[in-house]
Amino acid sequence: MKLALIGFGQAGGKIVDAFVDYEQRTGQDIFTAPVAVNTAAADLAGLEHVPDENRVLIGQSRVEGHGVGGDNELGAEIAADDIEEMQGALDRLSTHEIDAFLIVAGLGGGTGSGGAPVLAEHLRMIYTEPVFGLGILPAAAEGGLYTLNAARSFRTFVREVDNLLVFDNDAWRSAGESMRGGFERINQEIARRFGILFGAGAVDASDVVGESVVDASDIINTLSGGGVSTVGYARETVETDTGSSIPLLGDDSDSVDGTETTNRVTSLVRKAALGRLTLPCDLQGTERSLLVCSGPPEHLNRKGIERGRAWLEAETGSMEVRGGDYPLPSADHVASVVLLAGVHQVPRVKELQRVAIEAKEGIAQRERDDNLQALLGDETEELAPLY
Repeated sequence: MKLALIGFGQAGGKIVDAFVDYEQRTGQDIFTAPVAVNTAAADLAGLEHVPDENRVLIGQSRVEGHGVGGDNELGAEIAADDIEEMQGALDRLSTHEIDAFLIVAGLGGGTGSGGAPVLAEHLRMIYTEPVFGLGILPAAAEGGLYTLNAARSFRTFVREVDNLLVFDNDAWRSAGESMRGGFERINQEIARRFGILFGAGAVDASDVVGESVVDASDIINTLSGGGVSTVGYARETVETDTGSSIPLLGDDSDSVDGTETTNRVTSLVRKAALGRLTLPCDLQGTERSLLVCSGPPEHLNRKGIERGRAWLEAETGSMEVRGGDYPLPSADHVASVVLLAGVHQVPRVKELQRVAIEAKEGIAQRERDDNLQALLGDETEELAPLY
């Protein structure tokens, strides 16, 4: 799958940087001219892998490159005002070569949470390719402002993209881990999971092709229909013999035990779905799902993939389950990635909704108090005590 990748804000830019690093290390070709957008010049300068010409500084006339200080309303205003600057960077892309856009943003800060939905709305008006979002929810330790920003941005971002993939930092922070160290580890985890998912279907230099290859249309069809999605991942190291010829999936070669590969693939699918998801949720009620099994071709097994699909159908209650393989001849492990799209039973989303309602009620109460104070004026100071 070929993606036009755009990182919005500090978190979005760093994750795009991690995506490009992952692509270079694995030798894949997934992302077309990744772009980073920010209101803070220092954040753009700190990126290592995004080309300088694809770093877009917006809002210079209003914040002079110093960021928006967590104000996502200001972030949205600046994005709307400077939409042409972002479009200029995207005009250099060969859009006929891409399958979709992916906008990556942290939903707790000001620039990403405010600007990403604005850019998504613009792209959907201009292009026919689907526009997906990857939203990063802040951890509770990041503070109340970040939680409030996420609550306000989440609903808007979901509305403006064809599907919002979500990663919840709160579910991935480790006890005693520094904030910076935690974010670096999390960004690598994001790059690995989504790199395997979106890399599925790419043609490997070895020309090894599996029996049931997942391609871009499988991913797009799974994500189509809107809503929120989460991704699970599991892997297991395997022994490989790089000196021997590698059979295609379905080959009757006795080099690898068929029962063992079937059981391994089936088990990895279950571990991926029941393990640590990017956004914890209940599998029941999932509208659509997709599984991708990657690794050395001789360790992938069509029967195991089919069993995994059948298990996912039973667990999610959905008949719309796609699946296939992603052969990686040079890999030393077998991995399973499970995409759950259109999930409903998500405690974190309900929490964000509660925060948004409480914040709205709080704002309304403050407005009523201000109006009452303005009405009474200074007369309240002259009122005698009741007793």
